This record gives sequence, structure tokens and C-alpha cells, in this order.
Amino acid sequence: MADNLTRYTLRINRNLLDKLGYVAEYEGRTKNKELEQMIKKRISDFEAEHGKIDLNAKTEL
Repeated sequence: MADNLTRYTLRINRNLLDKLGYVAEYEGRTKNKELEQMIKKRISDFEAEHGKIDLNAKTEL
């Protein structure tokens, strides 16, 4: 089955990964979906503070 999802390899401390697994299971999600929710929340918080991210605009950080 083809999809349009980009793959990304994450290197992480085993203890952190195990804790993420615990949180994900508690929330009824996979670790992947839990990470996706965390990323969405972080981006939403960032945009609330700094404005919408325009991926087409060139900015200097």
C-alpha cells in the first residue's frame, strides 16, 4: 500500500522511548501517533507565540 507519509529515523535514549511508550499506551495511541500529536501541539504553541509558519518565506533564525 502506497502512502504519502515521509519517514524519519529518530535516535533516542531507550529510557525516553520506554516512557513515551507508556504515555502512548495510556492515551490509546501508538508511539508514532503520540509523537505526531506532540509535534502538532508544539507547532501550534510556537505559532501562537510567533505567528504562522510560512514554509515558503526565507527567514534568518
